[in-house]
Amino acid sequence: MTTISVPLPAELLQQLESLIRQGKVPNKAAAMRMALEKYLEDQAVEAVLQAEREPTLYGNIDDLMKKV
Repeated sequence: MTTISVPLPAELLQQLESLIRQGKVPNKAAAMRMALEKYLEDQAVEAVLQAEREPTLYGNIDDLMKKV
């Protein structure tokens, strides 16, 4: 496992330490891993939703290209 250093604004650090005191996360490293995993999950969901919004083309490719 690799260790990284991440500068945080004082307000975020206070909120992070509050989560630890409340027992919602065991430590800073676990909280950062959870946050990154959540972000990556949200990005994957957004990619699927974006793909669903893309138009679907049906028909003969030559006829479709004439419309473009």
